[in-house]
Amino acid sequence: MVLPFRRKDKNEKVTANDEDEDINALLNAESYEDSQPTERLPEPTTDEERLHAISDMVVQTCMDIRRGENVLIVCDPTTAEIGQSLHIATQKRSDRVLLIVMPKSRHHGEEPPSPVAALMRQQQVVIAATKYSLTHTRAARQALKDGARIATMPGMTFELYTEGGMTADFQDVKRRISNIANFLRRRRIINVKSESGTDVTFEVNWRDWKLDDNGICNRPRMLTNLPAGKVFILPKEGTMNGTIVIDGSWDSTLIDEPVEFIVEDGTVVDVKGGTLAATIRQSYGEVAKKLKAKDRESVWTVAEFGFGMNPSARLVGNVLEDEKRMGSCYFSIGDNIGLGGTSNAGIHVSGVLSEPSVWLDDSCLTETGEFKADEN
Repeated sequence: MVLPFRRKDKNEKVTANDEDEDINALLNAESYEDSQPTERLPEPTTDEERLHAISDMVVQTCMDIRRGENVLIVCDPTTAEIGQSLHIATQKRSDRVLLIVMPKSRHHGEEPPSPVAALMRQQQVVIAATKYSLTHTRAARQALKDGARIATMPGMTFELYTEGGMTADFQDVKRRISNIANFLRRRRIINVKSESGTDVTFEVNWRDWKLDDNGICNRPRMLTNLPAGKVFILPKEGTMNGTIVIDGSWDSTLIDEPVEFIVEDGTVVDVKGGTLAATIRQSYGEVAKKLKAKDRESVWTVAEFGFGMNPSARLVGNVLEDEKRMGSCYFSIGDNIGLGGTSNAGIHVSGVLSEPSVWLDDSCLTETGEFKADEN
């Protein structure tokens, strides 16, 4: 369903941006007695105010939407409240905004309906708050190619939207990620271990690290998740061997019983770990059946590795936030086309390790969940 444009109320109150807050703080300095620093966001007092404050931050800080830009907001029935709030916030910047509510997808990476994909190609800005991720879809890749900048928020709920990782100072997150570039330079062998049993080694092309998932998405062809704050890369295909034990979360599920992935030459060859492991095998098997016989194994490609850089993110049972948590790392299984790989699988799901030890060559990135790169 496409919702009509809404007229902006002349009396509508616009949330102050960072510069306005700084000016107000100076003007009121004589009467300001609190020694705590000024909050980056306005102090909301109701759920509705919290919702709209975050939407204003997304529109103004993260996407930097400009007057007259074409903007498409995509949501589904599970995220309609967030979609409406983003629609209201965007109209403060542009009168060329559409909100479309599409049917809920069945899994991450599933293509949106063709009318939605067509609309995405016609925009300068796309914000997709949906149950399942549109990040690794042909529709998103084509929209990026045509010049859009895109923010996706898979699995977003009211609580995730107004707490934790979404409340981070994304300018600070951007600084943290920029500063780690030198640490990653010229290191190509990654080893990940954990007390839960992970022990896996693989190669990367160090020049391919993605350092732009920082929450600031203000130029054409940029793509970010929100909440943002991770660094990630395509594992060099065919090089990964060992065992990955997911003990933090898988997709939108906190782990009760760890799930063990046995990896040979970059492909998962077995999944162990009770009910969740059986569910994973079934869901990936169903996707594989839709592919040509020669392509079915590609659904089990270890498609992505990354680690969190958002100090406000928590382990809450939603991979959107879990994989951004400082000290954690994650692996994704399935489609890696968006990172330059060869697996066009149509499914892409991530699992988070809660307290890993990650080494790049002879340098420690995290040690049992403690971020160490700043000490090297």
